[in-house]
Amino acid sequence: MRNISFLLLPTVTLCVLVSAQEAPPAAAPDAPKKSGAKRPPRPGVSTPGVQRPMSTITPVAVFPVSGVPDWQVVTEDAVWVSNGPKNSLHRLDVKTNKVVADIAVGKRPCSGLAAGFGSIWVPNCTDKTVSRVSIASNEVTATVPVGPAASEGGIAAGAGSVWIVSDPKGVLSRIDPNENKVVAEIAVPAGSAGVTFGEGAVWITTPVPGPTGTLTKVDPKTNQPTAIQVGPQPRFLTTGAGSVWTLNQGDGTVSRVDAKTGKLLANIELGVPGGGGELAFGEGHVWATVFQIPLTEIDPATNQVIRQWTGPGGDAVRVGHGSVWLSNLREQNLWRIDPKQF
Repeated sequence: MRNISFLLLPTVTLCVLVSAQEAPPAAAPDAPKKSGAKRPPRPGVSTPGVQRPMSTITPVAVFPVSGVPDWQVVTEDAVWVSNGPKNSLHRLDVKTNKVVADIAVGKRPCSGLAAGFGSIWVPNCTDKTVSRVSIASNEVTATVPVGPAASEGGIAAGAGSVWIVSDPKGVLSRIDPNENKVVAEIAVPAGSAGVTFGEGAVWITTPVPGPTGTLTKVDPKTNQPTAIQVGPQPRFLTTGAGSVWTLNQGDGTVSRVDAKTGKLLANIELGVPGGGGELAFGEGHVWATVFQIPLTEIDPATNQVIRQWTGPGGDAVRVGHGSVWLSNLREQNLWRIDPKQF
């Protein structure tokens, strides 16, 4: 246990009303560009009839978000999306399909979003802090002086705490929301990044190179970790259908682990190796996103990919309010998709 002081920052909240568009707009002229070598093509799945172009999806609504709309979290009446270059968090009203608030947070929000204890928790890469945003007021109510270990990681809320990997050497920090400070540091494998809470436990991925990867289960009652072997370089993860699912960047598979026994049940081929992406569970299925293959749908009943869409878009995904929410980072917008159309 350790005590860390925290800083309470006054924040001005700017509320706007931006209507979702009826059709996806073209990428803005100032869309962010990726430097370096061009990403090699991802093959996707080879099963006949499974792949189809993104143009076959008709979104219910398109939310224009200038900058880099990325990480999401779903709450009772909203979807929240972070925007690194704008140092902001956007609130999307699910009833009106409008962006109803732009909230200034720390510098370069990254590494996921979490909802819990009446707040949205926003990791900030440049500040090495976590901003706490009130769901009721859309204002930053506290800044916790602990930051994410990786820009592509995660943050989770559950068991009376907020959880984040805060040191690449292998430290999982447990934040008490009543005090807005770190109350425990738990040793996890070096290079750990992704975090989620579900099925009564905290789950952490370790995306280091190697023939296999590690998923760590932490018991929130004891803070004790247990290692589980999964596919290579797992980074993003989700829970659902009694399982933990990891998106493995090493070989483009998704591993399914029984949450109670820790047994590896399946490695599901998606054909999406490489960096970036995200994973979510909802509407009874698992949903993956990466550049070039913005959406992949997995049926837990068969552990098979049943649909996969190719083309522009994607990089973050969540499911809620009867919809799939897809952040199209390079296109600077977010799609609301009704999965019933599939």
